[in-house]
Amino acid sequence: MLNVPAAAGELAPIDAQLLRLLDHPPVREIPHPRQIFVNRNTRMAEIEVIGFDMDYTLGTYQLRRIEELSFALTLERLISTAGYPKELATLTYDHGFVMRGLVVDKAYGNLFKSDRFNHVGRCYHGRQPLDPETWRRLYRDTKFRVAAPRFAWIDTLFALPEAALYAQAIERLEELGSAVDYAKLYEDIRHYIDLVHRDGSLKAEIRGRIQDFVAPDLELGPALHKLRSGGKKLFLLTNSLFAYTDVVMSYVLDGRLHEYPSWRNYFDVVIVGAQKPRFFSEHAPFFEVGEDDIVLAETAESLERGRIYQGGNLTDFERLVGISGDRILYVGDHIYGDILRSKKSSLWRTCMVVEELEPELGYTDAHAKDMALLAARELLRARVDDELNQRKLQLNLLDKRIAKGEIVVDAERRDHKHELEVLRRGAKDLNDEIEALSDRVENGYNRYWGLLFKEGNENSRFGEQIEDYACLYTSRVSNFLYYSPMQYFRAPRAAMAHERAGKLAAGTDRP
Repeated sequence: MLNVPAAAGELAPIDAQLLRLLDHPPVREIPHPRQIFVNRNTRMAEIEVIGFDMDYTLGTYQLRRIEELSFALTLERLISTAGYPKELATLTYDHGFVMRGLVVDKAYGNLFKSDRFNHVGRCYHGRQPLDPETWRRLYRDTKFRVAAPRFAWIDTLFALPEAALYAQAIERLEELGSAVDYAKLYEDIRHYIDLVHRDGSLKAEIRGRIQDFVAPDLELGPALHKLRSGGKKLFLLTNSLFAYTDVVMSYVLDGRLHEYPSWRNYFDVVIVGAQKPRFFSEHAPFFEVGEDDIVLAETAESLERGRIYQGGNLTDFERLVGISGDRILYVGDHIYGDILRSKKSSLWRTCMVVEELEPELGYTDAHAKDMALLAARELLRARVDDELNQRKLQLNLLDKRIAKGEIVVDAERRDHKHELEVLRRGAKDLNDEIEALSDRVENGYNRYWGLLFKEGNENSRFGEQIEDYACLYTSRVSNFLYYSPMQYFRAPRAAMAHERAGKLAAGTDRP
């Protein structure tokens, strides 16, 4: 029975009518992969303005196709312009090898995944696991900073092809017997992948075959309409210029709802070419542009519905819309450009769109029994380890008494040794079972890197950054359709290690 606190030391029963209501099936049951997850309490009733990025946020791509295109265009430039061997031309994009949150070590040509403490777990040179001796020498016995120029973090979906191309090029070049300048190779890949984005090559291909690269979410329009009906003002804030933005957004939203014949009808303000993350930290002016990206007015003194603006900055945006701070929620996919910089530069609330949530939650839900068993075995192993250490101590104390000439009953020592052997066998069996379970769970999702949000028992560095900087996170914008525009998103009560240990001791948090 549910209870609420009454006086100290007492619990008063909850109203019977409320209990009857709660006994019925919920009014709406949200599928796990479509839920919005909360790191920081967020009252949507207090949010007046909601902004959205476009790429990988409102405009959802056919990921593998766009990554393959970016990979192929960049590889062609490396060979034709930078002079890399023609033997690289046979490389094809290995989608399974890359995920967000990896780190490139440009000094040694390695890719690795770390946990929230920057402890390096899995590590590859090319696509081969780094040998344990080198792994330990480079990443365990030597202190390093991931923020140093030697390292590059693969933190966006746009960056996945560059990580794959880097690893695969190293593998092929070394097979050919070439000496590889790892840092130069990475910088060349970085340069040409940026170039195919900047010179319009990539976007021209997408615009020409939009149906092959963009996957409209049919629930997006209704979700935006629901937010607008809840009294929210909506704005678009994207780094893409208008000509490209218009093609993608038209394909995604035009005509989906009769109230909104054009995608622009959903938004009170449209800002393109925003140059995030500089939008959040610098002071570029807003200027008005036409549909052909031609500048119409050098400085915008207002942000009006139906017009298109380019550039700008956070301070002027808040001034011109007359709303600031935590009454604004910004939704984006980029941990640095959209989320981290906005949190460091403003009081805006943030929601991160993590497309990978849906497949990972689908996988972990399907393997919930294995994961629960793994958690239970890890708790049992901790108890066995503790008991093993205590028994070792007792046996050592007995041996010291014997060494001092004290009389010790042989049976007592035999019993201690027998118990110690039982515990040792149990610890070995548990270690073997945990290792097998862990391999089955993690490698079943991705044989190279395991789960996106975990590295071993810890949150991955990527998962930790989402927890640190995103007030909310979810798999797609349309998940807002499942919630009221007045929703109070409540974060679970945080618990430190000693509090969690207390729950376990009390038997209230058993797996």
